[in-house]
Amino acid sequence: MQILVAILIIIATVLAMEFVAWSSHKYIMHGFGWAWHRDHHEPHDNFFEKNDLYAVFGAAISISFFCLGSPIIVGEAAWWPATFIGLGVLVYGIIYTAIHDGLIHQRWFRWVPKRGYAKRLVQSHKLHHATIGKEGGVSFGFIFARDPIVLKKELREQRKNGIAVLREAVE
Repeated sequence: MQILVAILIIIATVLAMEFVAWSSHKYIMHGFGWAWHRDHHEPHDNFFEKNDLYAVFGAAISISFFCLGSPIIVGEAAWWPATFIGLGVLVYGIIYTAIHDGLIHQRWFRWVPKRGYAKRLVQSHKLHHATIGKEGGVSFGFIFARDPIVLKKELREQRKNGIAVLREAVE
């Protein structure tokens, strides 16, 4: 029974992390944290980006939960679910790295999906990068991709209302 609870905590944490990532991306990275995120939206030849510092922050969150769950570190105050929350944050980070950095931005491997959900992930994130600057934009999540047709419509509306400046015409 304890194994089932641990697995459920990990799955719930991975799902919750998508919401944390979406809101952090929209309100922090495209808000007061734009200084770290800007280079991710601009052309450059560097392997690393300031934006990668957000991954370090995510790792610190995961490590903190591992520590909170460790009787060796916090003694009797250890909270056993924290270990599995930390593991869920770690799993989300691995998924994020594989999808965002690997598949979408092709930092780790080269593969362009021709169909299916992987193609939808790439399309929706490309539409996220269709804006210039931090204002406006769509598709702030990383593992749940909305329909590109709906996202294109939202971008056209943002352009029409003066909220977003687009790099190119969104068909």
